[in-house]
Parts: sequence; C-alpha cells; structure tokens
Amino acid sequence: MRRRSFLGATVAAVAMSGTKAAVADSRTSSRWVNTWVSMPQLCEPGNMPPPPFTQDNLVLADATLRQTVRVTIGGRRMRLRFSNAFGGANLPITAVTVALATKPGAGAVEPGSTRRVTFNRRSSVDIPVGALAVSDPLDFALKPGTNVTVSVYLADGQASSSITAHPGSRTTSHLLAGNHVEADDLPGATTTDHWYFLSGIEVVAEASGVVVIGDSLTDGRGSTTNGNDRWPDRLFDRLQAERRGVAVLNQAAGGNRVLHDGLGPSVLARLDRDLLAQSGVAWLLLFEGINDIGTATPDESSQKKAAEDLLAGYEQIVDRAHAHDLPVYGATLLPFGGSFYDDAGGFRETARQTVNRWIRTSHRFDAVIDFDAAVRDPAAPRQLLPAVDVGDHLHLNPAGYRTLAEAVPTRLFRR
Repeated sequence: MRRRSFLGATVAAVAMSGTKAAVADSRTSSRWVNTWVSMPQLCEPGNMPPPPFTQDNLVLADATLRQTVRVTIGGRRMRLRFSNAFGGANLPITAVTVALATKPGAGAVEPGSTRRVTFNRRSSVDIPVGALAVSDPLDFALKPGTNVTVSVYLADGQASSSITAHPGSRTTSHLLAGNHVEADDLPGATTTDHWYFLSGIEVVAEASGVVVIGDSLTDGRGSTTNGNDRWPDRLFDRLQAERRGVAVLNQAAGGNRVLHDGLGPSVLARLDRDLLAQSGVAWLLLFEGINDIGTATPDESSQKKAAEDLLAGYEQIVDRAHAHDLPVYGATLLPFGGSFYDDAGGFRETARQTVNRWIRTSHRFDAVIDFDAAVRDPAAPRQLLPAVDVGDHLHLNPAGYRTLAEAVPTRLFRR
C-alpha cells in the first residue's frame, strides 16, 4: 500500500513501491550513464546555421562547429552521441575532438586538453538518415559540472536543408570555415546560440540518471545564455552538493506537447528515444502539458477534452515507464494568468486546475512535485509571483528556476 507524505507547502510525495525502490537502489555498479543530453529536433529554417554555413541544400560544408555543454556527473571514460534523427540526408562527420572549455559558450579551450574522437577506430563517421552514432570510449577525465567543448568538422557538409538540432541551447556555439577541430581558439568565428547534431555524452560511473521531460519551462526560456541556470541545472547542483551521484538529463524543448507534435515530436512519440534509450536512467520526472492546454481552443468543450486527453496521455507515459521499472514523478502545471494563453472565459485555467488536481490526487505518479504551489502568487493564484516572472506571465526568470529546483525533494533520488 502506498503512503503519501507532504514536504512543506510545495511538495507532495508518494512513496515508491518496494519493488521500484529496490530496482533504483541497486543500480550502483559502474556502467555507461548519460551525463548530458539534448533533445533532438528538426531544425526550423530560422535556426539553421547562418550564411555562408547554410547554402541552399548544403549545410556546414568545409566548416568547423564548436559547441560547449555542461556535463552533470563525472567519470574517467566518456563517449559522445551524435544524432541524425531528423536529417534529410546522411550526416558525414569528418573529424571530432573533445576538450575542456575555458568557460561556458567559449570558442577557446584549455591548451593541451584536446583529444581526438574516433568511431569504430576511424576518425570519421557517416550517420544514416534517422540514425544515431556513438563514438569509441575515450579516456578523458571529467569532474562533475565540467564545461566540455566538442568540435566537429564536416568536409562535405550535410546535403539537406533538414538537419537535427536543438535550437534552445541557451549556449553559444562557434562556426568557422575550414578544419580547426584541434585549434585552441577560433578567432573570427561566427556565433550562434543553437546546438547541432550532438545529442548526448556518456561516462562510465557508479551513478544513475533522472530524465526530465518538459517544454520551454524546462528547456530554460528566461534563463541566462551561457549561465547554466535552468531549473534542472540547479537541481543537479543540489544533488551534487549532497554527493548523490545523480545525472540530471534535460530532455525538453520549447513549444513541446504531450499529445501532439509541435516544436519537436510529442512526448508520446519521443518517449522511447528520449527516455528508454538513454543510458543508466533510473527515474523520470515529467513536467509538461501547459502547451496542450494553451493550444487547444478556449471554449468549455475543447478544454474539457484537452484535460481528459492529457490525463490519458500521462497514464500512457506512466505505464510505459513502469514497464521498464522506472518510477515516474509528476510535476503540477504553473499558472499563466495574464499571458497569451490566458482567456477571458477562464476555460484554460479550469483545465489546468483539473489536470493539477488529478496529478495531486490520482496516485498514478510515484511522487508529486507541486511546482504550481512553489511559484504561484498567493494573492492571485492564477498568476506567477512577480518576483519569479520573466515578464510574459508564463516563463520564469533565473530566480524562478532556482525556486523550482528547490521544490524538488532530493530524497527521491536514492541510488
């Protein structure tokens, strides 16, 4: 029988069943664990690499792409994942290096830290349409929270205007003509705040990961470019301070929805790739659904159906994750009063309240994290607290994202 316990005013947690707890607690041997991920998406035209790196139907021909990411857990061996999930043609990667970044979003790396990356003992790899390529293991020591630079050279470019990317990187990447993967710096490079092709970094560690599936509120809209202050970043900082050894894997994208494709495939469509195919995962934290409500017609019948369909979608996600012995933690949806999703009749707010009530009381989730209670304005519960509102009454500022991270009980992540 499950027991419900309440952690202050903002968190309600349902205790994991004995079976799920035993599965999560036993996963402590060294193995491959994702330490960083990026949700693959079809790159929109406005987010493609800027000219001259995109020319007609050819992308990044004879160009170096340098990207910086912040890993979570550390390890002494690592490997990279590159995705061509949405590419319209094979992705021919000519050369790859990895190095320690001088700072987040930097074009420079720490001298002497650059190492070549291989694929099946070759320096290059040709990734078929829809496929994933994993590099060979590389002895490369990473400390938790390290900023890593990955440099990629494409001699021939990708012959398609459809490429795989993550536009909401909130991190600066650098583009320069020619092969400069071993250069310590890229003076004169063109900058763009998007990631391309790189979808994961794995390490060998005695650790487990939590996948966070969400939308722009998890992807970090309103956070600081190169600041790594999204709420999953802040949650990792808390877990690391407690020496939990838990990777926090942000599988979110702005505009994403649970039920229908939007910016990126729906959660129901991407669950296998973005959760079940990730290495070393022990938990799922689901914080998504506001875009399903916000894009449905603001009348009573449409919003009633949107709420009912969303709850059915949640149940599908829980069932599929539980089939893999993964506990699922559900987060309540934030208020959006005064935003472009708000409607005069209050039908979308009614749907949000219906969904949040079910999240809190259905006992379908293994734990409930009450983000709504953490950031709503007590004087106007349909709205965000002014101190955490980035200004559009829908997204949060860095202080708001810190508040979300602090609302998550770290005891839920016992290895």
